Amino acid sequence: MAGHSKWANIKHKKGKADAQRAKLFSKLGREIYVAAKLGGPDPDMNPRLRLAIATARSQSMPKDGIEKNIQKATGSGDGEEYEEIRYEGYGPNGVAIIVECLSDNRNRTASEVRSIFTKANGNLGETGSVNFMFDRVGEIVYPADKASADEMFEAAVEAGAEDCESDDEYHSIYCAAEDFATVRDSLESSYGEPERQGLVWKPNVASEVNEDTARSILNLVDTLEDNDDVQNVTTNMEASDEIMEKIMAEG
Repeated sequence: MAGHSKWANIKHKKGKADAQRAKLFSKLGREIYVAAKLGGPDPDMNPRLRLAIATARSQSMPKDGIEKNIQKATGSGDGEEYEEIRYEGYGPNGVAIIVECLSDNRNRTASEVRSIFTKANGNLGETGSVNFMFDRVGEIVYPADKASADEMFEAAVEAGAEDCESDDEYHSIYCAAEDFATVRDSLESSYGEPERQGLVWKPNVASEVNEDTARSILNLVDTLEDNDDVQNVTTNMEASDEIMEKIMAEG
């Protein structure tokens, strides 16, 4: 989807330096904790934990914070019990939204997410109501200066990826979810650890919006991401570069 990856990456990069760092580390720590609790403390034997650690490192999470969550998950005692929950719904102008959560209280999380949608003139739907507009794929992101667009495309295809989208700032490589580890490991051997990596919901149907709707959707996403239980928010919003540049400049 034209523009989607570019603006997602820029927003991601911008967010690394803002006042939300403590909240971000808390969310990353929760994912590390859940991954270690479910699959054990060895990242070589636990792909989800390896990914969680790599994601935390890419966000400059301190090493002791990473280790503390692993130890907490594998130590004595019951610890917290988190449940993975996915919510689906529509924002203003019918923009599809997927919200992924890790929650220790399903009723609280459902109530809070529903309230956020309602206040933003959106509505929460049933599970499966919008996910057909997205593909679950692996995403691996490198800075543009790692290689030329042609070089990265060739390397990505050789590694088993399905697509590589390049712009002035980033190379975004996409692959089938089941091929993610293989593709990532192949690219890492040539280009080092990616700036961002993981399984994502990639829109296959775009929802074109004007400036006012784009601003409303981004505000809704920000409010959702500010919730402690929300790990990831994905939309199929499509706005022009001019609109996005104007909104990003305001931030």
